[in-house]
Amino acid sequence: MSNVNICDITDEVKTALKEFRFSKAQSTSALILKVDRENQKVVVDEKLEDTTIDEVRESLPGHQPRFIIMSYKREHGDGRISYPLCFVFYTPRDSHSELQIMYAGTKITLQRSADLNRAYEIRELDEFTDDWLLEKLGN
Repeated sequence: MSNVNICDITDEVKTALKEFRFSKAQSTSALILKVDRENQKVVVDEKLEDTTIDEVRESLPGHQPRFIIMSYKREHGDGRISYPLCFVFYTPRDSHSELQIMYAGTKITLQRSADLNRAYEIRELDEFTDDWLLEKLGN
């Protein structure tokens, strides 16, 4: 197996992850991270608060991978509301192979660093919907 370049997770990203995890948001929010290819570091791309999956999807580039950490406002049938934290690895089929490898090599490290158990992968932006996420989250 060839060496996979695993990108560093910067202190800025670690701080953003911690703040995101402990925020008391009462709505869906997302932290979008990207790989800075030149410096081989994971950096914050965008923070979206009081957002929807549609808005998150619209902010993602069509041909570049991204890591999306979401706090998803979920309304249960019995009236309860929960905010599951999800890690979504978006890697479009037509993105540059070197970039795909860098993201794939960094995914597990980032997931562990963020302490996220719910990890999902998506290849097509139009599949990234509320229904898709609810199906992944299960009952």
